[in-house]
Amino acid sequence: MNAKRIAVYVIVVFVLYVIITDPEKAADYVQIAFEGISDAAGAIGDFFTWLADGAK
Repeated sequence: MNAKRIAVYVIVVFVLYVIITDPEKAADYVQIAFEGISDAAGAIGDFFTWLADGAK
């Protein structure tokens, strides 16, 4: 449990460091993350549409 707490702490500190030192790069990282989530959601939607159409 302590290792998990330490890992979360390190990640939070890193994120804050990036935001403070280079806000533009931090914004790019957020945009990349949201594009990845959007692409993944689209792929899942395409997969379920394919299944609903009879997997043809």
